[in-house]
Amino acid sequence: MSGLLALLDDVAGIAKVAAASVDDVAAQAFKAGSKAAGAVIDDAAVTPKYVTGFDPSRELPIVGKIALGSIRNKLLILLPAGLLLANFAPWAIAPLLMLGGGYLCFEGAEKIWHALFPHDTVIDAAEHDPGDPLHLEEEKVSGAIKTDFILSAEIMTIALAAMPKSTVWMEAATLALVAIGITVVVYGSVALIVKGDDVGLAMAARGRMGLTRAIGRGLVKGMPYFMKFLTIVGTAAMLWVGGNIIVHALHEMGWDPIYDLISNNADAVGLMVSDGWRGIVEWTAVAAQDGVLGFAIGLVLIPIGTRIIGPAIAAVTGKKPAAH
Repeated sequence: MSGLLALLDDVAGIAKVAAASVDDVAAQAFKAGSKAAGAVIDDAAVTPKYVTGFDPSRELPIVGKIALGSIRNKLLILLPAGLLLANFAPWAIAPLLMLGGGYLCFEGAEKIWHALFPHDTVIDAAEHDPGDPLHLEEEKVSGAIKTDFILSAEIMTIALAAMPKSTVWMEAATLALVAIGITVVVYGSVALIVKGDDVGLAMAARGRMGLTRAIGRGLVKGMPYFMKFLTIVGTAAMLWVGGNIIVHALHEMGWDPIYDLISNNADAVGLMVSDGWRGIVEWTAVAAQDGVLGFAIGLVLIPIGTRIIGPAIAAVTGKKPAAH
């Protein structure tokens, strides 16, 4: 009997350790995932365009296919690559973060540039030919998964850099939780967004109460504005996070002038308000400076990306550069 009690006590102890480990993984995953906010918001803002123009009955299956491809990207390719980097080439993480941050700055600045200075683009007539719907769907899903791979790589690299040094199994579990959690959040949000107008139409047409019908009409009318708002938030988040990534990567590499300047400016602004508001004011000041820096970096990268890197990639792949 005493042996059984001792065994049960050991099992209870192991369970407590396991529970503590799960809590640690969850806490680290939340902290690491929150650092990738800009890429996550951009992912959610970009994906809905890939289901535009399809029959409503195909919207959710397409989102599901893209989500499955995203999970495969993260768990089968990016997670092992991230662990290899963390354990065998940690020096490469900061430069890779800077590349990813530069990409976010480029994307954000380019969206603002083309909003301020719109221009007509020449698009191949074949792009307007729907052709075989199944083939078109496969092409759209493939394109979305490729875009997701770039954003997922940035998310996983940011998450990896935000995690404290631990065992390889803890790092793997944390990255896996980040990958699954972010994919569920992003594509769950995308599913709600793309079906929002359909839900509104159903509520407006079949609602039993006047309030229900009014909410439905509001959803139908409000979704285009919500999509515009999401685009603005996503653009701002890209510039903020992109600039922040570059500043912190340079700081990690031992170059501190920009990091110190932003921190000192934020501290000075924080001293102008009461203690209760100081934290949020300083955070806002840092985010604003990171965003301005991100926009400036993005403006510099626009001609490099569109006139050098884009055509070079097109020459290698044999595909036309994407129209912007």
